[in-house]
Amino acid sequence: MPMTLEGSCRCGAVHFTLQSHTPVPYQLCYCSICRKTGGGGGYAINLGGLAKTLTVSGEDVIGRFSAEIERGGICETSSGERSFCTGCGAALWVYDPGWPDLIHPFASAIDTDLPAAPERVHILLADKASWARVPDGPAETHFEGYPDESLEDWHKARGLWVA
Repeated sequence: MPMTLEGSCRCGAVHFTLQSHTPVPYQLCYCSICRKTGGGGGYAINLGGLAKTLTVSGEDVIGRFSAEIERGGICETSSGERSFCTGCGAALWVYDPGWPDLIHPFASAIDTDLPAAPERVHILLADKASWARVPDGPAETHFEGYPDESLEDWHKARGLWVA
């Protein structure tokens, strides 16, 4: 049985639950979108959840936006849709129609106790803020872009997949 994640915004206007096979908050994203919309430490942490299990109260105060991304000098709109509370601005989750079965809640919005990560993966370091300090060591892996290993693959390879 997947783990039930319960989450909310800061002001309490939005509460949500969803099921997750991948609840370990191990992957820190330093892209400018995550960093500026949900990452006060210079990064944000997204988890994986099953889209069909998402239940929400407070839907009427949820705002959504798709960020502009510059790639190779060309500006395009991200296919990812970021949900946030319009009352307090808290980042809630990301949904991308390219992966319709998944919702990626921000770990910062989750109220459920999450399993401790045995290691951390730092991604999109090419976009990190100059002031952000990225830890180094045997339990820290770094990627300038995206890693080859998905959230699912990472959890399964380490015996952390919640079936």
